[in-house]
Amino acid sequence: MRERVRFEGEGSGTGPLSWGQLENWSAIVKQGTWLPLGGVKPLPAGTTVAEIAGELRYLMSRYQPMRTKLSFEPDGTPIQQVYPEGETFLDVVDAGDEDPEKVAEGVCDRWRDEPLDFTAEWPVRMAVVRKDGTLTHMAVLVSHFVTDAAGALTMMTEVASRVATPVAGLQPLAQASWQRSPAGQRHNAAAQRHWEGILRSVQPRRFPPPASVVRPRYWHGEFASPSLARAVPSLAAASGLDSSTVLLSLYAGALTRVTGVDPVVIRPMVSNRFRPGLSDVVCTLAQAGLLSVHAAGADVSELLDRMRRVTMSAYKYAYFHHADMAALVDRVAAERGEPLELGCYFNDRRGPVRDAPCPPGESTFRWVTSQDAPSFEPLFVHVDNIPDTLQLTVYVDAAHLTPTDAEAVLRGMETLATTP
Repeated sequence: MRERVRFEGEGSGTGPLSWGQLENWSAIVKQGTWLPLGGVKPLPAGTTVAEIAGELRYLMSRYQPMRTKLSFEPDGTPIQQVYPEGETFLDVVDAGDEDPEKVAEGVCDRWRDEPLDFTAEWPVRMAVVRKDGTLTHMAVLVSHFVTDAAGALTMMTEVASRVATPVAGLQPLAQASWQRSPAGQRHNAAAQRHWEGILRSVQPRRFPPPASVVRPRYWHGEFASPSLARAVPSLAAASGLDSSTVLLSLYAGALTRVTGVDPVVIRPMVSNRFRPGLSDVVCTLAQAGLLSVHAAGADVSELLDRMRRVTMSAYKYAYFHHADMAALVDRVAAERGEPLELGCYFNDRRGPVRDAPCPPGESTFRWVTSQDAPSFEPLFVHVDNIPDTLQLTVYVDAAHLTPTDAEAVLRGMETLATTP
């Protein structure tokens, strides 16, 4: 059964993608997935189909990225169209004799595997599961193309209380308009100069060739460290840096100790929410910046000081036209005669509540999955808040760094943070 949901909202138009959207779209194309976010949520007793349909209508009406579809120029360049109104559907699934939670999880699993046609479909899928006539769970997936983590927090807060005040901040069409302006073009050019200075000053190869072939090739692991959770706030307070920059410093120090490569070149994910008019916009704004820092032989105090000097520029210039920057990287690589390895990422995706008191505990590491299907950058480390610990999630391509060395990087961060 499907419940038809009509919607209409403020703002519409057609134009190029914003820089944040372009960054996200490149990941969608590269990974071959619509990057669905979300999952299963239990519903309070007495929830009705009309109430969930109203939630879906609210989302579609309030947030322009929800009402966006794409078209493509002959050369493949994506164009966005924001619709002022339309209709979508809420699926109603009967669990029958099955566990309704597992039925909802199955709906999400199926949707994750099914491609999304961005030219014909809205970038959200929602369903409710019914057991013996009573709604028990909601399944909802939204494409990462709609929003990043910071925007998702705004969305969840507003939908919970049905905020009715006008949407604040620059929407993606307005962002793209500024980015095409003389001021936007000057910033894009300055970002390219910052990047080019790094691209021409470091060795192209950023990882030593592994001594042996590892199969499967792509690995995903998790390191839970109460010790890091306890040490990082103290280092932040002593240095005057935020805890994210402290973790980035530890990452740089551990990388050079494991790989022997110096300087370390990292692409930190930057929210870009500090820019005017962008703090609470539901959209995708995060982009990966670029920094280079000498970390060999540095103790923690020196690492923090060196990172302090390079992060401001890295964050400032993590706002750029993705295709223009990719062309710059290709041009410099061609002039230098070999590809430039830039696949070393760091993403602190903790929410606004960070550095909570943490009791002592054992650190644990586990490999979650491994596979041969291409899926990861050479090295990508995420930071997450987990109760009573700090979790580092690593994705590694063993053709660049062995799983053993990837684990050593995470454990090395803990060692650096906790060694006097």
